Amino acid sequence: MIKTRTWVICIAAAAVMLAALSLLLLTSRKDGTVVQVIQDGTVIREIDLSRVSQEYSFEVEGPEGGSNTVLVQPGRICISEADCPDRTCVHQGWLTDQPVPIVCLPHRLVIALKDPAGSDTVSR
Repeated sequence: MIKTRTWVICIAAAAVMLAALSLLLLTSRKDGTVVQVIQDGTVIREIDLSRVSQEYSFEVEGPEGGSNTVLVQPGRICISEADCPDRTCVHQGWLTDQPVPIVCLPHRLVIALKDPAGSDTVSR
């Protein structure tokens, strides 16, 4: 049978490793979450969601008519209104820090997280 002292040492070592891993994960987080609003492959706006203090919205006109209303709140962004036929972009909800972009195909609009290396997260 293993002595109590051995168990205490094992538990203490596991606690130290867990604390070190937690510290590593916390310090490796990005300072901000930057999103890019991309239309027809061109970045038309970059927004650092961590620096947004008040809600605001703006409109993006489609290249062949139509528009999307983009709503920005602290830490998140969405397309709140669109005049495209299926309105899938509106139903995609909020983009916070997940890698899945918001896409409106009829208006050729993409809202995606910016890759820390400088390119967007959408495949080219």
